[in-house]
Amino acid sequence: MPQHVQGVIAPGRNEPVRVETIVIPDPGPGEAVVKIQACGVCHTDLHYKQGAINDEFPFLLGHEAAGIVESVGEGVTDVTPGDFVVLNWRAVCGTCRACLRGRPWYCFATHNAKQRMTLLDGTELSPALGIGAFAEKTLVAAGQCTKVDPAVAPEVAGLLGCGVMAGIGAAINTGNVGRGDTVAVIGCGGVGDAAIVGSRLAGAAKIIAVDIDDRKLETAKGMGATHTVNSRSTDAVDAIRELTGGFGADVVIEAVGRPETYRQAFYARDLAGTVVLVGVPTPEMKLELPLLDVFGRGGSLKSSWYGDCLPSRDFPMLIDLHQQGRIDLAAFVTETIGLGDVEKAFARMHEGDVLRSVVVL
Repeated sequence: MPQHVQGVIAPGRNEPVRVETIVIPDPGPGEAVVKIQACGVCHTDLHYKQGAINDEFPFLLGHEAAGIVESVGEGVTDVTPGDFVVLNWRAVCGTCRACLRGRPWYCFATHNAKQRMTLLDGTELSPALGIGAFAEKTLVAAGQCTKVDPAVAPEVAGLLGCGVMAGIGAAINTGNVGRGDTVAVIGCGGVGDAAIVGSRLAGAAKIIAVDIDDRKLETAKGMGATHTVNSRSTDAVDAIRELTGGFGADVVIEAVGRPETYRQAFYARDLAGTVVLVGVPTPEMKLELPLLDVFGRGGSLKSSWYGDCLPSRDFPMLIDLHQQGRIDLAAFVTETIGLGDVEKAFARMHEGDVLRSVVVL
């Protein structure tokens, strides 16, 4: 029998979000209903609200979440009711050319639940990143549920569902940061700070945090940055080069998603160094670089989608590292809020006042 729950929707472009009654269908084949315990307020949700992702309004927002599997549909064997899970937005298919080549983190046919959640009047909702977790319960593909140790607080575990995984993965999986490397991270929000954590975990010798906000730079130092650069008052490229013997960093991670900061990343890397784009640009943005510079500087220009992660491999590993005290996932949680506070959380995010607001249900 369909269930009625409370959830946060974005009704139209740049309109305030509001709490509405959401209809959750029973799970069909390959699907699961999850009772949400916590969900982080991610910048991608704000992009959805602003219409910067697409215009398939209304959206059921929220995707960085953890909760308990309540029920599963036919054919589901990987999770069972009662499992504590982190939701992921890349349920791999197992049969596409990437999966068959043993690279499932590049899966070209990731999928979501086939049924749609609706409003009471039948209006179909577009769940953010195929999840829609600013709600008491949500319907997802069972492959979007990754079991982790239930001893971890939901508001901490859920952060792996997007921002923290994206940043750590950008450093470790995409950037291949290694022992003794120099790393620069441009943009010190949640994703950038997670890239700093990942770089430290990988053994980077020097980690340079770049931002225009001194408050964020101070937080970045607590996450493991060895040096900071305020690019509002200092040329970021010159500063990174000065801190790396004039050469540039081995790996530069761009966690803003703007052409201006990408150019900084491109010119702040060493010859044959690596640039990783993990910041999310908007559709209208364009990048222009001299092709001779692209050729002459060598190295790699990479984009990191979800930190090139494999949830079944990476989520439990990172939870274990947190429990061992080797990374502090709880440090990313600035505040916990209710469903009715999401609009205020977006405002605080815009002002740079929080690393992560987390909705707790």
